[in-house]
Amino acid sequence: MVPWDDEDSREARGNYTAAHATADLAAYDALKRSVCIRTGVATLVVALLITPFTLWGAFALMVGGICGVAGALLLARGNERLVDRRNVRSFVLSSFLRIGIFAIVPVGLAVRGPVWSMALYFAGYFTPVLFFAAAAPRAFERKKE
Repeated sequence: MVPWDDEDSREARGNYTAAHATADLAAYDALKRSVCIRTGVATLVVALLITPFTLWGAFALMVGGICGVAGALLLARGNERLVDRRNVRSFVLSSFLRIGIFAIVPVGLAVRGPVWSMALYFAGYFTPVLFFAAAAPRAFERKKE
């Protein structure tokens, strides 16, 4: 027995049924949709609010939000493929490609416009992470049976 494998964790694993898995997968899919929609709405509203002050900043924020959603969906798909195929090598390669692509975008924005536009890009880029972290505990809360 390993130190972290106690009675409670074995009992919890034994009670996890196919119905639980189906419900969790449905909650996961709904959470992904919700995060994408919330990110789009939030970045659009903030971008509209800052447009009178900085058009380039609003553009950087929107690009960051779009890239953040795309990156989150690509990461989710990579994780799903990792679970299905157990091919770590392709997961790592896709992660490096994803990080490389989305790291080039803010540099391009900063080269073309003011350097502080990178901060607005990253604010938009990490918005899906913020919404996911806030909503995930409620989405996967196990009801007492």
